[in-house]
Order: sequence, then C-alpha cells, then structure tokens
Amino acid sequence: MSVFPCTRVNASIDGKQIILETGRLANQADGAVWMQCGDTVVLVTACAQPLERDMGFFPLTVDYSEKMYAAGRIPGSFFRREIGRPSERETLVSRLIDRPMRPLFPKGFRDEVQVLANVISADQDHDSDVLAVTGASAALCLSSIPFSGPVAGARIGRVNGAFVLNPTFAELKNSDFNFVIAASRESVVMVEGEALFVPESVVAEALAWAHKEIQPLISAQEELTRLCGKRKMEVNVPPDNLALVEFVRKAVGADLQTALMIPEKMLRREAKKAVKEKAAQVLAAFSSPFAEQPDALASLGGVLGDLEKSFVRARIKNEGLRIDGRNTTSVRPIAVETAVLPRAHGSALFARGETKSLVITTLGSSMDEQRVDSLVGDVTKRFMLHYNFPPYSVGEVKPVRVSRREIGHGALAEKALRPVLPSEESFPFTMRIVAETMESNGSSSMAAVCGGSLSLMDAGVPVSAPVAGIAMGLIKEGDAFIVLTDILGDEDALGDMDFKIAGTAEGLTAVQMDIKITGISTEIMAQALEQAKAARLHVLKEMGKVLSAPRQSLSQYAPQHCEVEVSPDVIRLIIGPGGKNIKAITAETGASIDIDDSGKIAIFAPTMEAMEKAKAMVLAYDQKAELGKNYAAKVVKILEIGCIVELMPNLEALVHVSQLDTSRVENVADFVRQGDAMTVKVIEVNGDRVRASRKVVLQESQGIVWNPEETARPPRRERGGNERGGDRGRRRDRG
Repeated sequence: MSVFPCTRVNASIDGKQIILETGRLANQADGAVWMQCGDTVVLVTACAQPLERDMGFFPLTVDYSEKMYAAGRIPGSFFRREIGRPSERETLVSRLIDRPMRPLFPKGFRDEVQVLANVISADQDHDSDVLAVTGASAALCLSSIPFSGPVAGARIGRVNGAFVLNPTFAELKNSDFNFVIAASRESVVMVEGEALFVPESVVAEALAWAHKEIQPLISAQEELTRLCGKRKMEVNVPPDNLALVEFVRKAVGADLQTALMIPEKMLRREAKKAVKEKAAQVLAAFSSPFAEQPDALASLGGVLGDLEKSFVRARIKNEGLRIDGRNTTSVRPIAVETAVLPRAHGSALFARGETKSLVITTLGSSMDEQRVDSLVGDVTKRFMLHYNFPPYSVGEVKPVRVSRREIGHGALAEKALRPVLPSEESFPFTMRIVAETMESNGSSSMAAVCGGSLSLMDAGVPVSAPVAGIAMGLIKEGDAFIVLTDILGDEDALGDMDFKIAGTAEGLTAVQMDIKITGISTEIMAQALEQAKAARLHVLKEMGKVLSAPRQSLSQYAPQHCEVEVSPDVIRLIIGPGGKNIKAITAETGASIDIDDSGKIAIFAPTMEAMEKAKAMVLAYDQKAELGKNYAAKVVKILEIGCIVELMPNLEALVHVSQLDTSRVENVADFVRQGDAMTVKVIEVNGDRVRASRKVVLQESQGIVWNPEETARPPRRERGGNERGGDRGRRRDRG
C-alpha cells in the first residue's frame, strides 16, 4: 500500500481485477483517477475553467498519450522525448474517449473542459485504451464538472466460441472480433471495432452480453464518487424564449418546411439561408416586438436549428418521409466507375447520392511499409488507408489539414477492408489506399470503404470478397424509435445516432456507433444491424455490376515482383561493405530489394526489364562453379604459387603455377599480369574453394582429352607438400 493517502475500489469483470484509485496523484486537478489492470496503469485527469465569452459550442478537449517509459523504452524521436503531433493510435484513442463522454454533459454548459489520459505503466497483456475510457468517466464523476455518468469502457472478443471481456493481447490474436464498447447503467453509448465476417446476430448478442458484464465498473465508479466525489457546479441555462420561437415559427415556419423538402443539398442550403435572412428582417422590423432586443437576433440561429430539427423528425415520424423524399429503408442511387486514373495502380469513383469518393490504390515493396514506434516495440503496417476530407467537398473555405476526424474515418475504413486482404506470403506487396472525398452529404467514410474495395480489385489485388459499408441513423421519441438507412448529412446532425456498419455478403468486418442521446438499447442496435445488412447486400450488388472480382493481372505501372533464394552465406556479399553492393544494384535498376536472413530475397522493380536485371545482379553473388566447365576468366591477383582469376562476379578460382601452361612456368609474374584474360577449365570444386587450369584448355585444343584424375590433388596427408615444392615441404616436416 502507498505511503500517500488514497482511496481505492476494485471491480472484477470476467475474472480480471480492475483498480480505481484517487488521492495519490494529481490532487490539484478537479478530478483524477488511477486506473490499473495487471501492470497497466493509466492516470486520467479532468479540469474545467470558465471562458470570458460563449464560444457557441461546448469546448471539450480529450488527449490520450502513451509515455515510452511506461514500457521501459526510450522514444525513437530525434529529441528522445514525446513531443510534437500525437501518434495515430493516440489520436484514435482520444476519439474513443471523447465520443461516449461528449453527449453526457448538460445542454448549455459552456465551460472549457480538458480530459487528459496518460499511460504511465504498460505490461504486455492488458490494453490501456479501455482503461482510459472508464478512467475519463471516473475522473469527471469525481470532479465538480456536471456530467451524467458514469459510463464504463471494455473490449469484447470471442475465443473458441466464448465471449471474453477485456481479452489480453494473446487472447485477442485468437479472437474473431475486437469491439470496444462504452455503456452506462441503462444502455450502450458507443461501439467501435472490427470483425472477421461475423454475423449480425452474434454482434448483437455480444453487445448485450458485454453491457451486462460491464456493470461492476459502473458500481465501482459510483462507490468511489460516494467516497470522494465533489459537489457538482450548477449550470444556469436560460430558458427558451417561447415567445420568440412562436414568432419565428409563424413568420418563416412554412418557408423553412418548404426549404427542407428540397432534395439537393446545396439548393437546400441556399433556401435555408434565405429563410434565415427573411427571419432576421422580420425580427428587426419596426413592428416586431423583438426589434429592441439584440439577444433575439443573436439566438435566431439556434431557434431556426431547433425548428428544423422538429420539422424533419416530425415528417419522418408522421409520414415516413425524409428530406430527400426517401422512405426509412431506401438507399440512395449508386454510381460506380473504375480505372478512373490512367497511371494509378488501381482507382475507383464511388457515388451514393450526393456523396462521392475518388479512391486510389498504390502498390509498393516491403520497404514501403509504415514503421510505428509504440509501447510494444516497433510495429510495421503493410496496409494503410488514408481518408481526406478537403473543404471543397462541402463547398467551404477552411485550412487544409489532417483532422482527428479524418484519421478516425481512415482507421475505420482500414479495419473494414483489412480482413479480405491476401496474406503477405501470397501477395508480398505493401498496399496504400487514399480516399479523396469529392462531395459529401453523409457517410463519406462508408463511401471510402466501397470505393476502397473497388480500387483494390481494379489494381488486381486478390481480395477474398468485396466489402461495402452503410451508415444508419435513428429518430427516438420516448420509447418509440425509427431506424434510418443511409443517412444524409442533415439527418446525422438532426438525428440521434450515427451507426456505421461495413462487411461482406458473409458478415461484418467493422462497426462504429456514436449517439447524441444518453444511450440506446440493444434492441435498437439489433434492428439497425439487420436493417443495415439488407442495405449492404444491395450496395454490393450494385458494385458487382461494374466490378465483381479482382482483375486478373496487376497494372502495367505497378511494381514488378519476383523472389529468389540464395545461400545465407552470400547475403553479406550481396549487401557489401556499408551496403555498397546493394546500393549499386538499386541505383542501376531502380529496384527495391528486401533480404531475409534465411536467404529469401524479394525484388520489386518499376519494369520487367529492371526486375530481370536486378535479379541477375543479385544471383551473380551466388554463382557456383561447375566442374569441367570452361570460363572466360580475368586475372585479379598474382601469387607466388599461381594467380587468382575471376570466373564470374563474386566467383574466383586459383590457377596453380603448374596449371598455367603446358610448359614449365618459372616465375608467375613474368608469365601473366593482373587484368589479363584467359580461358580456364574448372578442375576441382571443394566447398567454396575452386581450382582452375589453363593448361588443360590448351591440351584440349591439341586434341588431348582431360582426365580429372590426373589434375585432382591427393588428400593433404598423402602429399609431401605443395605441388611444386614437395621435397621442401617434407624437409620442413622433419624440422
């Protein structure tokens, strides 16, 4: 037990003990909690401060960071410290924490809130991300910050048909899915993960099971809050100005409803803009009761937003019709074009309604793999998907940068496609997909999944099956609910759920659910999963009309690949001193060469000619001399007993003085010089020692047949010395 005062509570979930502690560290934070499972520890803090002015939104910041000292490692950065931009994993876990927490703050709360989660100890068994989710909730519950928690985070796997909560890294390798869930006492608030073609019914069953099993973590937070929690600050939210709402409704309500029936996004935006301008003019008019109230004009945007939400939801509920006139289960029209870019290895243009994504696949060598420094060591990735959302895709002007949202959407699409990729053994290429969002009106990440699947097949990557994705929405009023298929951008903003579901015809490969209410039941999730299945099969059918299987060959612009095997002993020769030889091969051919210690060498080259040249240059270092074969050799070194000749690159042989000529050679240096060419015959191969003869070649030109026994050397113990000085050798032996 610590010498510092602290309060601890324990929770046991699926046989694993989780410790929640407060009071030892970060006591000046508004809320702080030590989360521990095994030897993995995450310190999570929560702080808040009021702002001088209302930002118009809730300024919540969540940052998760992994300290390399937690795993006994020194950072690989130049400065040897964790600085600069967070890693992709840190960004993804930050989003994982943020998404279930954000809906649980009261409406109208505008203080700046910062949640920091730091991994300060990491073992090789228990992941820290789900501990950080629970820790964020616990820190907020302990603090004075208003928060409708607690919620708890956990990971779900299935090993040998049995569900496992918070599986270890070893168990996760044998699991056919990996889902992270966040849940409150009553309902599920967030889901994200990937699967190996798991049926919808299994996913729904797993989420219901996990929600039940996660409850001890909820109880532990409640107990810790009872013991150490601070009194919550009061949030003074001004009541709605009902008179203003009614005035605006009468003035422009009909115009707003008409605008909301325009199917085209940009035309609808312009119509809504005109409605707002009209409402502002009416409010400012002399006859308006709000003409002297500047706050009324400032709150006009919020009033119109609330009216828009009520109109759209009421139409769906009462008429079953959505903004673009579809019913609740229809998918927007789909259009597909492949081989869009002439020089890309694979490309596809996928459109669903007004959402359009241009997706490009590029193939590379193993040298193009991404290398990432992490708590478990250097990790390599042979498949990457990068999602871009440029401002022009929604007709806006903004700085161009990679946001957390783009990283998250790319990671989700990457998870969706990863299960269908070929193994490294059968397809040793590195694969990179870039999804460029051209136009967006809802579910552009799922368009990236569909376009990514098509671009992979267009590139000739032998995927096991096509993948499609769809986004589901929700309208929930009391206990009644309506699940929406293929939601628009406005339906995402005005609805209660964004449930992205991707997979093949066989089953799911990735899911991500975010909600804007305090939680949804497993019944709603089950219906959404089944409704999404029908939509996904429809999308796959439409995709199959254009491209149903991978192309039979790679693009002519894709890297050419071959593999050769050499003796492990010559690897050092191929590499050369300081990499000299392999650099020379790469410079001359443009090829990328990956060498395995076993002697397996993978060659990637821009053209077939370059690949064959690189292959020949590599194999030149692994030549074997053939007994009895004649070689056009070159003298590379003069010795007292003969000379060394190069038969081929990296293949040398000794021509003894007795084998230089048919007549006796007294002085080798007088007979031959370095650089001279001569034809020789290999007369002995003993491992890597090769003997050759010019004498035999000359005799054969005179019609004398070579007798190997005449040129073979007897075993060393039967020889009196060297071939020319046997007597001298025997005299040395006698001392």
